[in-house]
Amino acid sequence: MVKLESLKKSNHFKLILKEKKLHTDFFSVFAAKNFLKNTNINNLRISFVMKKKIGNAVKRNKIRRKLKAIVIKLLKIKGAINKDYTYIVFGKSKAYEEKSSVLQLAMIKCFKKIK
Repeated sequence: MVKLESLKKSNHFKLILKEKKLHTDFFSVFAAKNFLKNTNINNLRISFVMKKKIGNAVKRNKIRRKLKAIVIKLLKIKGAINKDYTYIVFGKSKAYEEKSSVLQLAMIKCFKKIK
């Protein structure tokens, strides 16, 4: 089973934000090749980030949970997400009202473009 592993250090965030970028109406995905040597093969390094401008904590957490659930679904599909990359997903306020099926299609397109 693949575990989601979050980034901890700010310099890791800065390195990834300089690499590949993809933007949609619902979220933005930043990706970089894995730069840490001691990563576990079964772990996927991904962080979900929300700006305070989006709304209160309830709204931000709901968007984060939706996006995280979609990534977990995509991990079950073989080849949908490349584990050789480290990702940062910035949620946007439009993701709050949108259905998860629409978000999932947008997420699949983003991860295919990154490959």
